[in-house]
Amino acid sequence: MRVAREGLPFLGGGAALTLLLWLGAGLFPVLVYASGICGFASLLVLFFFRDPDRSPPSEPGVVVAAADGKVVCIEDAGTNDYLGGGAVQVSIFLSVFDVHVNRIPISGVVDFVKWRPGSFLLAYKAEASAENEQSIIGIRSGTTRIVVKQVAGILARRIVCRLQGRETVRAGDRFGLIRFGSRVDLILPSGAELRVAVGDRVRAGETIIGAIDNV
Repeated sequence: MRVAREGLPFLGGGAALTLLLWLGAGLFPVLVYASGICGFASLLVLFFFRDPDRSPPSEPGVVVAAADGKVVCIEDAGTNDYLGGGAVQVSIFLSVFDVHVNRIPISGVVDFVKWRPGSFLLAYKAEASAENEQSIIGIRSGTTRIVVKQVAGILARRIVCRLQGRETVRAGDRFGLIRFGSRVDLILPSGAELRVAVGDRVRAGETIIGAIDNV
């Protein structure tokens, strides 16, 4: 099983502690229980940081999900200056059971990466998009522009974004991760043909969120 590199220190530390406790159980038998608990916790960490391969769709002009999870909101996002017009927001909530590796939704060039400090409200709440700590990424593909937001949650206190401005990216590529429950918002041009609905479950890099004619 492939594991996100951000999880390797946790796994290494957990494995070392499990081994030490197991060896110590030879002198203090009660430590065998602590070793079992630590080993189980390490397996949970392995599950959380799993990073499966994905196969992006070949259909041109589509925007794929940037995260695994459940679509919790689709709403009019008003006028977006970067997009140059009306926008629609699609929000995906990631529970602790979802894969947390984030992927590029559309091939193109990264115009900017911004960090905005904020609160740590429950990620599935609508106000989290505006108030929570987040990274904001602008991606341009031809004349089309979209925004991706990695939003922290009540448990997600660590956002990893490896992107830099002027970087060329491909749909489906890994670009970051949010530790534990969190939210990812996609802001698309209002003319996009959406192919998901609230309540749908999506997979990063594979599920088509919408189609844009001029991509």
